[in-house]
Amino acid sequence: MSPRRVCGWRVHKLYIGAGEGVIAQAFLTPCEPVQQEGTSALAQEQLNTMGPTLNLFKNQKYQELKQECLRDSRLFCDPTFLPENESLFYNRLLPGKVVWKRPQDICDDPRLIVGNISNHQLIQGRLGHKPMVSAFSCLAVQEAHWTKTIPNHKEQEWDPRKPEKYAGIFRFRFWHFGEWTEVVIDDLLPTINGDLVFSFSTSMNEFWNALLEKAYAKLLGCYEALDGLTVTDIIVDFTGTLAETVDMQKGRYTELVEEKYKLFGELFKTFTKGGLICCSIESPSQEEQEVETDWGLLKGHTYTMTDIRKLRLGERLVEVFSTEKLYMVRLRNPLGRQEWSGPWSEISEEWQQLTAGDRKNLGLVMSDDGEFWMSLEDFCRNFHKLYVCRNVNNPIFGRKEMESVLGCWTVDDDPLMNRSGGCYNNRDTFLQNPQYIFTVPEDGHKVIMSLQQKDLRTYRRMGRPDNYIVGFELFKVEINRKFRLHHLYIQERAGTSTYIDTRTVFLSKYLKKGNYVLVPTMFQHGRTSEFLLRIFSEVPVQLRELTLDMPKMSCWNLARGYPKVVTQITVHSAEGLEKKYANETVNPYLIIKCGKEEVRSPVQKNTVHPIFDTQAIFYRRTTDIPIIVQVWNKRKFRDQFLGQVTLDADPSDCRDLKSLYLRKKGGPAAKVKQGHISFKVISSDDLTEL
Repeated sequence: MSPRRVCGWRVHKLYIGAGEGVIAQAFLTPCEPVQQEGTSALAQEQLNTMGPTLNLFKNQKYQELKQECLRDSRLFCDPTFLPENESLFYNRLLPGKVVWKRPQDICDDPRLIVGNISNHQLIQGRLGHKPMVSAFSCLAVQEAHWTKTIPNHKEQEWDPRKPEKYAGIFRFRFWHFGEWTEVVIDDLLPTINGDLVFSFSTSMNEFWNALLEKAYAKLLGCYEALDGLTVTDIIVDFTGTLAETVDMQKGRYTELVEEKYKLFGELFKTFTKGGLICCSIESPSQEEQEVETDWGLLKGHTYTMTDIRKLRLGERLVEVFSTEKLYMVRLRNPLGRQEWSGPWSEISEEWQQLTAGDRKNLGLVMSDDGEFWMSLEDFCRNFHKLYVCRNVNNPIFGRKEMESVLGCWTVDDDPLMNRSGGCYNNRDTFLQNPQYIFTVPEDGHKVIMSLQQKDLRTYRRMGRPDNYIVGFELFKVEINRKFRLHHLYIQERAGTSTYIDTRTVFLSKYLKKGNYVLVPTMFQHGRTSEFLLRIFSEVPVQLRELTLDMPKMSCWNLARGYPKVVTQITVHSAEGLEKKYANETVNPYLIIKCGKEEVRSPVQKNTVHPIFDTQAIFYRRTTDIPIIVQVWNKRKFRDQFLGQVTLDADPSDCRDLKSLYLRKKGGPAAKVKQGHISFKVISSDDLTEL
């Protein structure tokens, strides 16, 4: 079969094996870049660097539209986002007379960007959105991000020497529900009495943020659609990063020194990999918004992290500060005022004890108004919320740190086909939701799981809600699970997200080695919608959907015997394992066998009382094929057999926790060995029960 083209990639299928063992593997190769009609070579290069997909919003092609305007000597007016009230609000009118003006009618010598994009303060305007201004400031920190959001900005810039080359058209790119989308706009901006209604720059002839905000409003339906978005929602849409919110008080970083330095390590790694970080101080009431703290910081205000450094001090400075290392962060107030006035501020004793040379050598410099340094200790003490947006667009050294999948909740009369079971409270239908399995290959790795529902703001005029209440549950499951969960008898509930009507919910956890099933849900069952599931980990986790309920019928397995019994087993622990001499090191692990299939547990270090909590599931042709649980001692050259138990695991057997002595090889009547294991085994002749 010839390969298919999908989103700029060729899909090839390779079939391996024979009979039941046939495996279809798909792999991708990039197609040759296709020159879009009416696209210049420079623009095409920019298009190709976006990766395999770039959607054109409203199917508007920037280069074609621009060339038409230049050819006709006219300025672009966007027919899909007209300068009228519907582009501003859903069902209300703006008080006062709104006049849509082009930048050259607002000021002299208008520019897209003036100087360095991060050097100018941004104002939210009369009807602007505070999170937008914070997101703009954060975006400007990393050039790799803002040059992607504002593609080929020099080509879009006004050139006063060649006014005939200006067509009043701009383009911006957003990461929209898993795909990069290019939005084309004209340069007409809403004003009242000559002033911009929404965000603007203190450099009065700079318009990148006002135009970017307009493009974002067009993508979402109108300017009012920006209300209710969080700063992390906006940053994610600008950059494609993965957002995590850290509760600084809950983390107790001022009390737990080890956790504080672990946090610093994560922030440093995120920042150096191109991530974006901002933070805020909660205000208890609306009246305290923007109220200044004793140290000059503003409550309810978002600050952007512009640098983070671990500094080793020289001999003279060690004597001055009584420490060999400094852990420092540099923050920026987008408004350019109300800076930190505590230690390491410009008026502080610490800052004054550094010479200009010291500051330069240590990298403690400030390039913008509104920037200030503070120690890690003061940072953890003063800020309540930390928003960490990890750069996950590019593989690191060929290793993917991000796995993602698009899915949907759907309704069907057949319970086995229904995929909208509601939240965990709906025990009878909960497991009808989509299920996704991933594998954590090593202990102790942080895994960030993010569930984003499709934004319904564009449907608000039709009376639909902005968002549903969504969340997800996480279960640790059998090492060898290949089919969907149907009942939760032995699975460990490893985590749960919050259930809330925000666009995105997430969960961040350090997970043990093993398999995990994630179940995304809406709070109510029987509703339909789309979602995007993303999982970030520094080790590959192989995210995939569980779609089958039981093994498939095939000629091969019918010939050798289709499974009639399904058996789950959890081995919780072992006690009193054999130890030949007092100082011998015992490193036990399990091998659980059923016919030719077997699974192994992780090795437990130096213990004769190991806690395994290892799960396995087997589909058996008959109960005559026993389940054998063996305990082994991991050795350098040759592993030592410590004993086994043999189980019939009949569906009629008791499902309670059991404990059996280990025996030598040879079946249930073999000679007893030292030690015993505790386990729970459940069998059923209904293959969709477990």
